[in-house]
Amino acid sequence: MKTPLLILITSVCLTACSAPVMHSYTLQGSTPPSEPPVEAPAFQLEIRPIRVPVQVDQPQLVVRLNQASLAIMENDRWGAPLAEEFHDALTDRLESRLGTHDLAGMSKDAKRPVLSIQAEVRRFDSLPGQYALEEVVWSLELRGNGQGRRTLTCATQIRQPAGVELKSLVLAHQHLIDLLAKTIADTANGWTKDAALKCPSGNV
Repeated sequence: MKTPLLILITSVCLTACSAPVMHSYTLQGSTPPSEPPVEAPAFQLEIRPIRVPVQVDQPQLVVRLNQASLAIMENDRWGAPLAEEFHDALTDRLESRLGTHDLAGMSKDAKRPVLSIQAEVRRFDSLPGQYALEEVVWSLELRGNGQGRRTLTCATQIRQPAGVELKSLVLAHQHLIDLLAKTIADTANGWTKDAALKCPSGNV
């Protein structure tokens, strides 16, 4: 067994033998993107609910021990359901990068087109002492204002090195969502102006 995993399991065992201390984590970062938009976009933004793999869609953090095993960290939990954590974190970053607010579920200006963004997280892996990895299929849909309806569907796989501590893994996932938001926002800004624009490279 690799040393980082041994350290993690030992830590879990020691915690189990003493009074449990609950920890809460979030995917929402505390700093805005470093490249704010120059001007607001011509479209209105709508970000739909996000799906995450059922294996990790738990109140507790779930880490991968090896190719076949997962561990549920009973005393380490997300501040909200993981799908909501991911949605809120991605929404916050997309709003900052696109220079507009998410209007999902709200009334919209019929004279302006609406850009809908939908994402499905296919993999959300946390490997202590190795890396965090996210594989996301996402789509853009532009409709309204006499332009009809057109869509673009893309896939992105990204990873970030991480330490053995759970905080390090969470911070790595925060960074991955930053990268994902930048990829989606850059693509959206170009594709809404040029329908011939293709998906970016699948790995970041």
